[in-house]
Amino acid sequence: MAGRLKEGIGRRTACMNIRKVARGANGVKKIEAIIRPEKLQEVIAKLQEVGIFGFTVIQVQGRGQQRSSSGVYRGHAYQISLHPKLKLEMVVSDGYVPRAVEVIVEAAQTGEAGDGKIFVLPVLEAYNIRTGRPDDSIDDIRSSNSSM
Repeated sequence: MAGRLKEGIGRRTACMNIRKVARGANGVKKIEAIIRPEKLQEVIAKLQEVGIFGFTVIQVQGRGQQRSSSGVYRGHAYQISLHPKLKLEMVVSDGYVPRAVEVIVEAAQTGEAGDGKIFVLPVLEAYNIRTGRPDDSIDDIRSSNSSM
């Protein structure tokens, strides 16, 4: 990996930074939440209340415990087996994980099948694409956008 890093970054420095990001004083986690589309604005508002401003939203389709449904369109019956959902992805330090999960559940929960799932995964390395350097500034997004 060090061979692909930009010129000017010492191999030893890059390796030390990679270990720092991987180990970190605070570990780093990726949270993936699959939620109902109509709950997005409520979830975003709750995340911002606890200081989480950086995330990605992806339109997805899927099926878990939520049952298939059928309908009729122009006289033809059809089966809906994949339901539209949204996937939120965010990377936060370990200290933010419990609160982030808590507010996502609070905002997205309806009590019905199909509310979604939350996955928490370890992040071993992060790189800034612009610089090609290891990026250990995961929590800086919160402070730079907090004036929004």
